Amino acid sequence: MEVTIRDFEEKDVKAITAIINHNILYSTSLYDYNTRTDEMQLELLRDKLKKGFPVIVACIDETVVGFGYYGDFRAREAYQYTVEHSVYVNNDFTKNGIGKLLLLELISRAKKQNLHTMIGVIDSENTESIEFHKKHGFKVIATIPETGFKFNRWLNSVFVQIILEKK
Repeated sequence: MEVTIRDFEEKDVKAITAIINHNILYSTSLYDYNTRTDEMQLELLRDKLKKGFPVIVACIDETVVGFGYYGDFRAREAYQYTVEHSVYVNNDFTKNGIGKLLLLELISRAKKQNLHTMIGVIDSENTESIEFHKKHGFKVIATIPETGFKFNRWLNSVFVQIILEKK
């Protein structure tokens, strides 16, 4: 199984929306309640691209099996060298190294853009994602209790961070 990483194309939006909606409905990896339409998802991705941020996809053959991106951490000027990232893999393709390929590509691109810090925000119940990020150089920097409410319970946000080296 060969996985390729490439830039997002608008034809990928259906697969990306399906991955996002699965996570909205069945996990705490997104604190959203409502699923997205293809149009809603496309607008979110176009906004990232318009701001100069990458959106990438992982493919097996021509099938999109994962995607990732980063964007503004916060809107104020002083945060311009810090980005928040997201990586999602189709539930049928997890544990195949796809997330690693996406994350490493995002880190590489952030370094090329002379960014300084990459942040991830992970639900505390998602210990696999926390350990995955630690394995790739991120450090847990904070846990903020009861920041989300989903599935009739309070959720805690874990912030992970990597300081990006100069190129």
